[in-house]
Amino acid sequence: MRLSAFAVMGFTAAMLFAPAANALEIDPLTKQQVQQLDDARTKATPIPREIVAYNGRYAPGTIVISTEERRMYYVLGDGKALRYGVGVGRPGFEWSGVKTITMKREWPDWRPPPQMLKRRPDLPRYMPGGEENPLGARAMYIGGTLYRIHGSNEPETIGQAVSSGCIRMLNEDVIDLYERVKIGAKVVVQRG
Repeated sequence: MRLSAFAVMGFTAAMLFAPAANALEIDPLTKQQVQQLDDARTKATPIPREIVAYNGRYAPGTIVISTEERRMYYVLGDGKALRYGVGVGRPGFEWSGVKTITMKREWPDWRPPPQMLKRRPDLPRYMPGGEENPLGARAMYIGGTLYRIHGSNEPETIGQAVSSGCIRMLNEDVIDLYERVKIGAKVVVQRG
């Protein structure tokens, strides 16, 4: 009896051609794959950090955030930018404007602002920096606002609109950005 290459590797035709229990779908907004998890949460496929062509009008060192794309562009110059996936403000918490980075912190402490505590009185009043902290590994404070560009203890939210207005990143991406960004860097948040 002769076995197929698939059988030798331990696969059967049913395993190869049957629809997967967790079939991937495409998010119509982000064009990213999403997978339905057993606990009914969705998990976005990781959004790779990559250098892309960029023909915007901003100077090198500028951070440009497209809330519609759920992408951030760190302008490198010479027609290039570093693109990151981000989580953005959920409906009712969207914003746009031009600001600057006024402060940077590694493994920042978190104190929910009074507005957030009013909506969510169950939140802790203080949380020290660390892996369970919602601000993640790094935070860059956006001057004149309560908003930050920060890491996250919920990586599945990257590529979604779920925050209270902050820009969330994967911890490994926010560490990369943190090393590049200077205090005073321009932050441009664009809606639509």
